[in-house]
Amino acid sequence: MGNVSTGCIFTIAMKRKLYSKIPLAQAVVALCEAKGISRIVISPGSRNAPLTIGFSENPNMHCYSIVDERCAAFFALGMAQQLGKPVALVCTSGSALLNYYPAIAEAYYSDIPLVVLSADRPIERIDIGDGQTIRQKNVFENHILYSANLYSEIFSSQEIIDPQVRRKQHEAQKHNQREINIALNTAIERKGPVHINIPFYEPLYDRVEMPTVNPKNIPLERSKFQLENTLLDEMVTDWNAASKKMILIGVNTPGAVADKWLNRFAKDPSTLVLTETTSNIYHSTHINCIDQLISTLTVEEFEELQPDILLTIGGMVVSKRIKAFLRNYQPQKHWHIDEKKAFDTYFCLTEHVKMAPNSFFEAFMPHTNPQEKIYKEKWIAVRDSRREQHEVYLDTVDFTDLKAYEQIFKMLPDNEMIHLSNSSTVRYAQLFTLNPSFKVFCNRGTSGIDGSTSTAIGGAVVSESSCTLITGDLSFFYDSNALWNTYIPANFKIIIINNAGGGIFRILPGKENTENFERFFETSHSLTAKHLCAMYNMTYYQAQNEKELSEGLTLLFQRNQKPAILEVFTPRTANDATLIDYFKNFI
Repeated sequence: MGNVSTGCIFTIAMKRKLYSKIPLAQAVVALCEAKGISRIVISPGSRNAPLTIGFSENPNMHCYSIVDERCAAFFALGMAQQLGKPVALVCTSGSALLNYYPAIAEAYYSDIPLVVLSADRPIERIDIGDGQTIRQKNVFENHILYSANLYSEIFSSQEIIDPQVRRKQHEAQKHNQREINIALNTAIERKGPVHINIPFYEPLYDRVEMPTVNPKNIPLERSKFQLENTLLDEMVTDWNAASKKMILIGVNTPGAVADKWLNRFAKDPSTLVLTETTSNIYHSTHINCIDQLISTLTVEEFEELQPDILLTIGGMVVSKRIKAFLRNYQPQKHWHIDEKKAFDTYFCLTEHVKMAPNSFFEAFMPHTNPQEKIYKEKWIAVRDSRREQHEVYLDTVDFTDLKAYEQIFKMLPDNEMIHLSNSSTVRYAQLFTLNPSFKVFCNRGTSGIDGSTSTAIGGAVVSESSCTLITGDLSFFYDSNALWNTYIPANFKIIIINNAGGGIFRILPGKENTENFERFFETSHSLTAKHLCAMYNMTYYQAQNEKELSEGLTLLFQRNQKPAILEVFTPRTANDATLIDYFKNFI
């Protein structure tokens, strides 16, 4: 052979693809693969071993091991949020499944596709005192798009001879494959969570080298809503006749609305666009800090602001003030543009157009005519005045939550993906004009503090952008098991505003500085993230004043060798007074 080396041939041994011996497990994995579901988050267990074997042995699957099922579900939700396609969850039987519920509810209200694959005991083992069994059938009934309850399949190393048993086995397989198809197609088509409950007989760990089933892949059905000409004509006529049009944009994926439509609205003096931090839409003629605008308006000013037509797009709206305003000063017509659903948030919904916003605007906008009205001009002037007052106040305020958030948002690097935790964090963010290059996310479907850290980490794992989570102390400690995995990117950052409790409760009317208030509402504490950083090998910084915060932020974004936390300590009893004073006397 001379100098030819035979060692360079087949230097990498191809991984042999193995399958669970259980046909039902093979069908689940095969149909997930056929429909492009390739991210699988697995929590350890025994009953789910057939699924774990099938997914982890498949080289086309990206599998993640997350022990805590609640964290696993939010981790998957964060990935699905960024990918825009389903991520699957796999867990064992019993109470493990119930830990998925908070993330499932969030996915349901935020239109994020999740596929829950729960292993179960056969039906005859339920409610007889067998270990690790609960009633898993339809357990998420109120917050799920589809529940598929599969039949157990008895399999044997010997060929089944009895024709009656063979027929029942065949019928069970047909039912199971149909249900799996329906569930997976629903998650993809309707963008939300589905549940497939999968009972397995033992043995659970047997493998085979060749599959024994070839399940049918039922194709997706893509429905398309067409705007009828009569409705289009009616909406165009109403729009062109209205002198005060308001567009309110809630939670919105970055880039979901084309710039050309936003620019058209910007040139219309009779159209006022209100956006939120989670809208991911920025324009010089939009109102981005809604609470600043309307907090101190008089009755006469509210009546001037009241729109003739309200057009809403996007998901949930954070601002309680804009909700109260539109409920008290209702528009004549409220149109919501969304392919899937419309909430009657302001009790005056008149039209739900089931189209993507860009498709609707493509059909609608060419027929509209701008009006020469001063509606926008007046409120842009109010906005600019509020911004000036905002800056004046922040130049004089002591170091509190409000001042800390100002400094953080100014020093975050361009093009950062930002996850905001709920409660005070997202509401403080609403008071600032953020860098338009940011991509902002927050779990606003249910607005819970649980799972914010897990969601941010899951999103960071599949994102090309560097990611920073900004969170309150209670939300962070509540979800501290989110750090218990090996997938956190080195450039992932967490900024914790630690005000030693649920500080947002201190601004509520009727609160009192009593022991019961501090214990049961504010839940004051003296915890710090420092020891968690040591346990999970994360870099730790802390700050207790403006100078330390500036230095900490500089260090935080200079170093990317491993994940890092900056913990910002603010005065527990001064934050509420500063925020109340901000709205009462300066805005």
